This record gives sequence, C-alpha cells and structure tokens, in this order.
Amino acid sequence: MPLNMFNFFKKRNVVSDLSWLGIDIHSHILPGIDDGAKELSQSLFYIKGMYDLGFHKLLFTPHIFTDLYPNSSETIVPALQMVTDALKNQDFEIEIGAAAEYMTDNSFLVQDDHLCLPNNHILIEMSYLSETPNIEELIFNLQVKGYRVVLAHPERYNFYHKDLKRYSRLKEMGCLFQLNLLSVLGYYGKEVKLASEHLLKNNMYDLAGSDLHHEKHLSILTENVINGRLFNHIGKYEFKNKQLFG
Repeated sequence: MPLNMFNFFKKRNVVSDLSWLGIDIHSHILPGIDDGAKELSQSLFYIKGMYDLGFHKLLFTPHIFTDLYPNSSETIVPALQMVTDALKNQDFEIEIGAAAEYMTDNSFLVQDDHLCLPNNHILIEMSYLSETPNIEELIFNLQVKGYRVVLAHPERYNFYHKDLKRYSRLKEMGCLFQLNLLSVLGYYGKEVKLASEHLLKNNMYDLAGSDLHHEKHLSILTENVINGRLFNHIGKYEFKNKQLFG
C-alpha cells in the first residue's frame, strides 16, 4: 500500500474533550433565576454534560440586570446551595461556585460587595446595541475599588466590529477579555466569528467560557468538542482559566 494511502486510513488524532481549559467561568446554569436553566433537573443535566466534556470546575454567572433579572446574593446563593445539595446524590464529582454577570447599564452602581469570580474578578457585559457611554469610567472606578474587570464576550459587541481600536483601548486600561467558546464556531454569526479571530490573532483574550444557557448551546458545544473542531480553533491558545481560578 502506498504511504499516502496508509496515512489516509490512519486514525486521525483528535483532542475530543475540554480538559485543556478545565474551568468554565461563564454560564447560566443555576435554576430559575435568569434566562438559563429553568429548573433543577435542567441544571443537573447541563452540569453532567459539562463534566463529560472534561470540565472539573464550573463557576456560574447568572445575570444581574435590574430591568430583567434583578438578582443579588439573596437569589444566587440559595440557587447555588440547591444545586450543591442535589449534586451530592449524583455519581460524579465536580467543583462548583457562583458569581454574577453584571449588565453595565445606567442602573449599575460600583459597590464594595459585588458577586465576583475568585480573587475579586468581576464579570461585566454591555448591551449588544451600543457601548455603555461611561464604560471607561466604570472600569476605572471598579479598579479603584480593587476589582479586576473581565469583559464578557467582547467579540459579540457589534459596535466594535468597525472600530477595533476600542478593543485596544480597553486592554490598555487593564480590562481582561473573555471569549465565548461558540463564537469561534460561527454560532453568533460571521461578524462575531471574525471579531473573535481578530482578538485571538492579537492575543487579546485572557479567558474563555461557555456562556451556556440552554440545551442547544450544550449540544453544539459537545459536537464540536468531540469532533476536535473546537480544539483545532483554540486549543493551543494560552487561556488563563486554570492559572487564575484553579
């Protein structure tokens, strides 16, 4: 058999899990408090799915968005405890925790008691329609309070796609960037995919997360992890999930 035919029939080496990332820092898996999981059984299904993909730690980040999801520690902590208790009866072990994803609209106030990822990292987002007018001031004020600001899915802010210098400005301010895993797969559209590729090429991302809300997210993520496509896109990128939150 010719050598090239032998290579054709060789089994292709595929990295078919997410153990290289290990820790998910952005998801909406806590039940019944935002636009993610609606009930506990869904939460457990998503957690098992993420565990099967190779995650050993999940940090949940329900929305805090005054107009739609006015969450606080009073809603998030009990939901986390409910999931924690339920996991005791499961046949797998995974570490979990919770913070929040803060919408930086005109109701957002810089305070001393924001719900943060480990080591005072605060996850923030903006509207997809327009930049928060005072976003630089907000980032600065959070930093003065001792927070390390993480901007969720910068590639999804359409208003930056034709003004790439804004990404550089936010990075200069010390803002960390978190990639949505599905962005590089084209799930949110071509423009978002192109923006994610620009940020990857320029080493602007610090972290990655699933931003998992529902079963479709999990299904597409699972498919593209198992077939090796996601690893081929970003598996060699040096995300700091384990370094910062391990």
